[in-house]
Amino acid sequence: MIGKLTGVIDSVDDGTVLIDVGGVGYLATCSGRTLGRLSVGETAMLLIETVVREDAIQLFGFADVAERSLFRLLQTVQGVGPKAALAILGAVPADDLVTAIAAGDRGRLLRAPGVGPKLAQRIVAELADRIGRLGSGGGGAVPPPAAMVAGGASQDAVSALINLGFRPADAYAAVARVAGRLGADATR
Repeated sequence: MIGKLTGVIDSVDDGTVLIDVGGVGYLATCSGRTLGRLSVGETAMLLIETVVREDAIQLFGFADVAERSLFRLLQTVQGVGPKAALAILGAVPADDLVTAIAAGDRGRLLRAPGVGPKLAQRIVAELADRIGRLGSGGGGAVPPPAAMVAGGASQDAVSALINLGFRPADAYAAVARVAGRLGADATR
């Protein structure tokens, strides 16, 4: 399996990038956010998720670990394949997606093409607890949103709620709602 490619960007076209690695061109499908970070002629590194099917081998490229982790996690939900996961990641930034799932905000997921109310509800229902295990190293865990990094007031609040017996998903949802009202600079 291919896990990472470093090379010169040969072309960026319609959701894909052609990256030249030592004279071999690899075609990887990427989200619009990842494609926006790439420039033709420059050297770049892409984290790769290799998907092997009966009729094809596809490479999906990501600019960072959080996006690749969410891509993997989203595919654990019934009805979400690689293309749907990529569409979601293209419509909702990784930090916002983590917060939306933890807060039960289906509306943000509905921004992605091909995601209807039922699929959005399924994603939130199936991933809320798994998103809540941020940093535990458990299967499918992804990095916390930037607003909730270790040592921050939001992370402290989440930790306190979890220690009081709240489910991690509920704790993140509550803190995300309050942080949205008070702003990112709130410390109390």
